[in-house]
Amino acid sequence: MTAEAKYLKVARILQKRIEDGVYKPQNPLPDQKTLAEELRVSRLTVKKALDGLQRKGLVYKESGLGTFVLGPVPIQDKFDSPANAFSGLANLLGSDEVTSDIIEFNVEFPNEDIQHYLRIKASDPVYNIRRLRRLEGKPLILEHTFMPVNLVPNLNEDILHNSIYNYLHHDLKLKFGVAYRKIKAAKADDWDQKYLQAKKDDPILELEQIVWLNNGQPVEYSTSRNRYDERNYVVLETNSF
Repeated sequence: MTAEAKYLKVARILQKRIEDGVYKPQNPLPDQKTLAEELRVSRLTVKKALDGLQRKGLVYKESGLGTFVLGPVPIQDKFDSPANAFSGLANLLGSDEVTSDIIEFNVEFPNEDIQHYLRIKASDPVYNIRRLRRLEGKPLILEHTFMPVNLVPNLNEDILHNSIYNYLHHDLKLKFGVAYRKIKAAKADDWDQKYLQAKKDDPILELEQIVWLNNGQPVEYSTSRNRYDERNYVVLETNSF
């Protein structure tokens, strides 16, 4: 288990305790110091784990009071996915459950739009990646991603079959700073019909995003498309006033 992935392991432990009723709805979780000592990790690792659970709608934080179990959300279902998560699909849904089919994997020079999105020159090569992400073998998301080659060296098919984000974080030691995500409805195009098994008149949910590193350099422009009946995006908002 790498140091970067410890928070995911901690999050799974805490989520199971919530699901098993060890931590009751509306009751506080142990403080970060107590959890860190019990699980033999840093407080920062515990904080990242709790942040992830909050994005999933399992807990909420009260300033000065701690972290509380939210309890069942009546409108929550299995298709919900946090719209503000940096962990990537494999980490979010489980690396054993998510597989990737590589549809396109090329190195090319960017068009004007990609130059603008990634703040690069026409002479700066980028990866053009199109993958079909499957959950338990079933088509889930069609991803189209562009990344600057100079920021993400030595990307290969083995990495694409697994998790690009794990490669960025664990191997290249890159840290994300900010992501701007736009979620919109779209009509099914030829790619959606072929790979997502969408009908011509099926609505499609598209997440378009730019991800910046913590130094302000854009590292990714991508779109992720799924059928209307396969995935939702959710945000848990807490009042800090």
